[in-house]
Formats: sequence, structure tokens, C-alpha cells
Amino acid sequence: MFDFDQYLGFLAFLTILTIGFWLMMFLLLFVVPYWLGGNIIELLKERRDKKKAAREDK
Repeated sequence: MFDFDQYLGFLAFLTILTIGFWLMMFLLLFVVPYWLGGNIIELLKERRDKKKAAREDK
């Protein structure tokens, strides 16, 4: 039915597929939200500092 080489190939395919799945989950659930949240916080800080500087110049 299956040769040993086909079995090893199938196991390698499943391993690569599983690693790819968990990497994608990690990126989508942790890395991307962390990156977006940090960028939004920095943008808000820059706007706040710009408004504060404009108020002090008057």
C-alpha cells in the first residue's frame, strides 16, 4: 500500500503544515496586534506632544 519513503514524506508534509499553521496563529494573534497597538500609542503621543507644543508657542 504505502512505502516507507511515502510515509516519511507524508510525516514531513504534516510537520511543515502544522508548523506553518501555528506560526500563522502566533503572528495573527500576538505579533500583529502588538505591532498595531504600539503604532497607535506612538501616533497618539505624537499628536498630544504636537498639541502641547502648539499651546506653549502661543
